[in-house]
Amino acid sequence: MMSFAQAASLVMHRLQELGQVSQSDIHLDRRYLTEEHRQANTLVADWMSDAGMQHWQDAAGNLWGRLAADTPSAPRLIMGSHLDTVPNGGKYDGMLGVLAPVTLAAMCRETGLKLPFHLDVVGFGDEEGTRFGSTLLGSRALTGNWPAQWAGLTDENGISLAQAMAAFGLDFHQVSKAAIDPQTVMGYIELHIEQGPVLEHNHLPVGVVTGIAGARRLEVTVTGFAGHAGTVPMPMRQDSLAAASEMILLVEQLAHAQDLVATVGRIENRPNGVNVIAGKTVFSIDIRSEDDEHRDQVLEQILQGISDIACRRNVQVEHKQTHSAPAVKCAQAFQDILSTAIVQSGYAPLSLPSGAGHDAMAMAQICPVAMLFTRCEKGISHHPGEAIITEDIEASLRVLFETIKQLATTVDAKE
Repeated sequence: MMSFAQAASLVMHRLQELGQVSQSDIHLDRRYLTEEHRQANTLVADWMSDAGMQHWQDAAGNLWGRLAADTPSAPRLIMGSHLDTVPNGGKYDGMLGVLAPVTLAAMCRETGLKLPFHLDVVGFGDEEGTRFGSTLLGSRALTGNWPAQWAGLTDENGISLAQAMAAFGLDFHQVSKAAIDPQTVMGYIELHIEQGPVLEHNHLPVGVVTGIAGARRLEVTVTGFAGHAGTVPMPMRQDSLAAASEMILLVEQLAHAQDLVATVGRIENRPNGVNVIAGKTVFSIDIRSEDDEHRDQVLEQILQGISDIACRRNVQVEHKQTHSAPAVKCAQAFQDILSTAIVQSGYAPLSLPSGAGHDAMAMAQICPVAMLFTRCEKGISHHPGEAIITEDIEASLRVLFETIKQLATTVDAKE
């Protein structure tokens, strides 16, 4: 059997190779149902074969590999993450969570470890939502949650989701075949880079995720009155940009005070002239928390504050929600097993929340979920500067291998 250090080096080598599969010659960009998606599935399928796994592609374009149990009717333990990237992304976001479990499957086979469950590894085709604007398409297919209207989602070239699937050799109307029976699944475990600085700050290679923050996004429109920058006296102005600036600072202040995160990431301003008072300003709000009730209470405070500012500044304000996703709690039983595995592997345990969304959010609709975070340099992600070290991959492999053994013992004890 290869050592954990050798296995980690193999995973890192494969991450570099997979990171070369891109539709751009300048940066990493791999999107759902593209030729590069097909190439990624083919490459990872070859590695699954090397690990002694059966492999197949489902009706949504997700890639699967299975280290089969001796009993065909055995339950399934699913591990995985996504194979798509954001434009100008990094090589580890998502991909680590697919390639590390494939290597774990090889280690299980080499050691003769008999599992009382099928070890299924999935590489989701779409998590980022870059191409069609709706996230978690791959994992949501497993839940049976694919609305008919998604057929008309289009990419930047006007190609619909239904058309892209047909070009990929799939049929939008057959996606329901990708759904899996919750009764057959004992759980889903996702390994992922942290995408934040907490593990690095605590000098730890891995951490157990307690839950995934729920997010709400809004678009706020502030309407004032455009005017000449030199002729309208300051007390008589209805400056939408100045009002929006005060509103944006309020968002930041309340997020600080209420112990959650809120971000204004996009601003549009009209007429946007150097010598014109702004007449219409539009900005986004993204607010997240592990506690949906707390998040919603703070959002109400923000919206009331925005309304008060608009009234005082004599501008009009409207807002509309553009996205809502509930928080997801990771299964406590899995958290406990992962924490024990961390200690038994020689590391200090740390639990932390995830502020970013993951495929585990969709999978939680059909089975218990858990996540293990791997340290990443400076918390950088969705950026070519994304970086991890081989030693932290080794730590992740050790913890997950121990987790699989503990789960096998648990299942055996129940039978």
